Amino acid sequence: MGTTTEVSIGERPEYRKRLLSVFILTLGYLIVEVIGGLLTRSLALLADAGHMLTDIGGLGIALFAMWFAERPPTLQKSYGYYRVEILAALVNAVIFIFVSFYILYEAYRRFIEPPKVLAGPMMAVATVGLAVNLIGMRLLHAGSKESLNLKGAYLEVLSDMLSSIGVIIAAFVMLTTGWYLADPIISVGIGLFILPRTWSLLKQAVNILMEAAPEHIDLGEVGKAMASVEGVYEVHDLHVWTLTSGKHALSAHVTISKLQDWPSIQKALESLLADRFQISHTTLQGRCDSRASD
Repeated sequence: MGTTTEVSIGERPEYRKRLLSVFILTLGYLIVEVIGGLLTRSLALLADAGHMLTDIGGLGIALFAMWFAERPPTLQKSYGYYRVEILAALVNAVIFIFVSFYILYEAYRRFIEPPKVLAGPMMAVATVGLAVNLIGMRLLHAGSKESLNLKGAYLEVLSDMLSSIGVIIAAFVMLTTGWYLADPIISVGIGLFILPRTWSLLKQAVNILMEAAPEHIDLGEVGKAMASVEGVYEVHDLHVWTLTSGKHALSAHVTISKLQDWPSIQKALESLLADRFQISHTTLQGRCDSRASD
């Protein structure tokens, strides 16, 4: 016997609206930054604009994933399109790794030949960018804790914010001292800061695609907890995996002594798994064994 229970968590509508707002704000600032970079002859601003262009692509991917994941399940895709969110997070992580190495490469080039720029206007444009990024981070912060897709988008905005701070600091140093090596030094710091966070996002996405047990769940502990429920003799063929951010699934064979007790045991197991381990989608197979009554 078996049962499947499921709750729909989806991507919350308010998070989608917030992500769209961040996308529009970032796109607007990108236009301002390109114009500013051309007028000030600032390679730092133009490089940051290129970085932002990549980020806008990532935000667009995240928005598409949120929209696509809402499509209803089909006979061929019985779980629906939840995994699109994870694929989007994976794509964003790969993009970020390339962006980080590009930043480090650009920093190397600038160590060799530091650019001379109009530091005052450069600082003004970067300050506007910092304000836009802080607004974006505030809009996405809550959702980034619940969704890998939004976490990837949050990292996009975070990296932009760090780039803006770096440009402001570099502009200030160049404006006051004329020391143009400040720009590549700060760029290295930004690249090294982004890489470990990107690696963490990539690892989480790959683990979900490989159907590994969620990080917060100890499979042995789950099995012991289920076996402790009254009427349960043994739990085997236990599997726990993540469908998408915040939505975990479990399947298991449960040995019991009395088949007539299965409905109440099943209900107790489902409550335990939901309350203690946040597993809402369960498929439990009850099996009667005479040894369980000994």
